[in-house]
Amino acid sequence: QICLSLVKLLFYLAHSPLGSIVLLDFQPRQFVMVDGNLKVTDMDDASTEELSCKEDNDCTLDFPTKSFPLKCSVVGKCEGMNEKKNLFNAYRYFFTYLLPHSAPPTLRPLLSDILNATGDLRYGINETLRAFEKVLHLYKSGLYLQKRPLLLKDYISLKGFRTVEGEGYKCWPSYSHLGCLLSIHSAEEAAAICNSQLQCQSFIITQHRTWTGRPLASFQSSWTDLIPDANAVVYIKRSASSRERL
Repeated sequence: QICLSLVKLLFYLAHSPLGSIVLLDFQPRQFVMVDGNLKVTDMDDASTEELSCKEDNDCTLDFPTKSFPLKCSVVGKCEGMNEKKNLFNAYRYFFTYLLPHSAPPTLRPLLSDILNATGDLRYGINETLRAFEKVLHLYKSGLYLQKRPLLLKDYISLKGFRTVEGEGYKCWPSYSHLGCLLSIHSAEEAAAICNSQLQCQSFIITQHRTWTGRPLASFQSSWTDLIPDANAVVYIKRSASSRERL
């Protein structure tokens, strides 16, 4: 969410009515999340000036660990200097820390491609935004899910109930530090996740959703009494239910 919002912001800056705008003091502290969107808190160090040049050798974009040769345009300006400076700063301050984590395994190669392409400045901001939107579409639609055996049949579902919290366990990446709370595309995906975790015996799906519209599921290592909850559905492993009855 943070990286996509940042890319949308940089896309606007690259195509603004004032021309391509560069953020000269590009630091994480200069941004804040407002209603799920990344905003710049200080525009005092923004500039629309592109570096003047006479030849290509005048257009080297220097960073502490990398340098990139750019072209000198016919009007004597370094082509895309502002856009590329913003994009590489996004890569080194945000993408490298956030993109490698938390994504479903089948989407990680696509995020690695974005990471590598922006780190080498092979992508401009237009290509970067398209790549992010492709990943978001796959994530929201569930098209990233690999075909696998249907596992939900191994669970008993009880609508209008949830379990009393039993012995919880923690997992990564969880939306809650107190337990295992993950976003899912469907109950079938939740069943696959539960089956992949040795501790999991049940999971609860409520009407709470993430910024992408995906429901949240709480995975639990045990289940005890059921309590009414009109907005929830509890799924219990049939094997766990049989053991409880015994």
